Amino acid sequence: MTIPRDGRTSTLWNLILNDNRVSCVVYHGPNGMELRIESAKGTILTEPFDMQPRSMARTRALRKSLKRRGWKEE
Repeated sequence: MTIPRDGRTSTLWNLILNDNRVSCVVYHGPNGMELRIESAKGTILTEPFDMQPRSMARTRALRKSLKRRGWKEE
């Protein structure tokens, strides 16, 4: 039995502001891993992703920046 590797791998964080939700999600697809910032209306940002310290630091910096602007942990 094989396990499909395409699709959502992990949700790194969810933030909410005034009933608007934003998620930072890692997907695995045919071209490798991909980071997506998503809202209910669609994908805001897509970029290649690897589990390296620099990539993780970027996601933490974005989360901190949004929290400074009033977004809260969901």
